[in-house]
Amino acid sequence: MKITPSFENLENINCVGIVLKPLSPKLREFYFKAKALFEDVGIEVFIERTSAAMIGIDKADMQKSLRFDDLCAKSDFLVSIGGDGTLISVARRSFKYDKAVLGVNLGHLGFLTDIMPDELQDFIKKIKEGDYRIDNRMMIEATAGLNSFVAFNDIVITRKSISNMVYIDAKVDGKQFNSYHGDGLIVSTPTGSTAYNLSCGGPVVYPLTDAFIVTPISPHSLTQRPLVLPVDFEIELSTPDNKGAVVIIDGQDIYEIKQNESIKVKIASKKAKLIHRTQRNYFEVLSEKMRWGD
Repeated sequence: MKITPSFENLENINCVGIVLKPLSPKLREFYFKAKALFEDVGIEVFIERTSAAMIGIDKADMQKSLRFDDLCAKSDFLVSIGGDGTLISVARRSFKYDKAVLGVNLGHLGFLTDIMPDELQDFIKKIKEGDYRIDNRMMIEATAGLNSFVAFNDIVITRKSISNMVYIDAKVDGKQFNSYHGDGLIVSTPTGSTAYNLSCGGPVVYPLTDAFIVTPISPHSLTQRPLVLPVDFEIELSTPDNKGAVVIIDGQDIYEIKQNESIKVKIASKKAKLIHRTQRNYFEVLSEKMRWGD
């Protein structure tokens, strides 16, 4: 299978919405530097209201601070300043607005946020010149009871108590295919394959493919192995345990499910859009971050 690159471009490059890593007031100086860089090329800058309050923006600039939903509606694209976790949060929250997101890496790992602070000025010029690419990343859509949500990396169903294991029954298109007994189960996107999935022994999957990776967490039986499934299926998970279980979305949101209550997982109706350098090579990033060959 050959995956052709996307040649999608932003429709407009007039307004940008910036979201900062939470609880990071030290980003104030960099925000104003980034703001000036965008304005120098004629791009109007808005900032999420929570981020604005965090860095103490002056009252004179508060008119450019917006609630997140209003920020998405107003902006042509979004910029996440922080680490991969910040970008994942922005991608999930902006899902219904179908906005492309540029990640500026002020974190540590930087699998997704590949623009470093000292590279931002040159990359903004490249965006204006059309020298960039937009990667479309599969997302997961799931329902559990009255809750519905999307995940960028993974959905984890796990035990409520650290002293107990959890039983998980798994169905594909309504038919039972496995029962898991252990610490839990991960349903991951290909992008999320290098996150929690990888630490639990799951495979690395090229991020522009469409597939589910189902990986048991510390299974009680050594016969339980990770499984890659096509996205044509709907996966249904439940637990017969009377204590129920916990569902964790991208390590950020937590829901509880009761005994025999199902969580249904399918491919989302839209994909996350990430802005990257044209020259970015996933395998080089993978080799660098995993320190392969050292």
